Amino acid sequence: HVQLVESGGGSVQAGGSLTLSCGASTYTDYSMGWFRQAPGKEREGVAAIDSDGSTTYADSVKGRFTISKDNAKNTLYLQMNSLKPEDTAMYFCVAVISRWSRWRDREAWTYWGQGTQVTVS
Repeated sequence: HVQLVESGGGSVQAGGSLTLSCGASTYTDYSMGWFRQAPGKEREGVAAIDSDGSTTYADSVKGRFTISKDNAKNTLYLQMNSLKPEDTAMYFCVAVISRWSRWRDREAWTYWGQGTQVTVS
């Protein structure tokens, strides 16, 4: 069982930056990712990183967000630059996926954090 705890959310002006962190209760030698959910919208995959370090991003954040993982610290990061109001959402950390090709599918991930709010105005 993996416990995930997100931090780093907050309020920022458009064009600003934030870095989200996700601390895991176990060694992070598995796939991890970030989802987000805005009010009234479906939860969507933002980015994911495989156990071999491969990364993938949603088109809406490609070039602005960077996902990374520090296995020595059991921590996942999401560096978010050039933030837009449409990035406003609750951001969730996820871990352990059944199949990498399904990274956008929320049902494919086993463990979820409680979320951290990001507000861009």
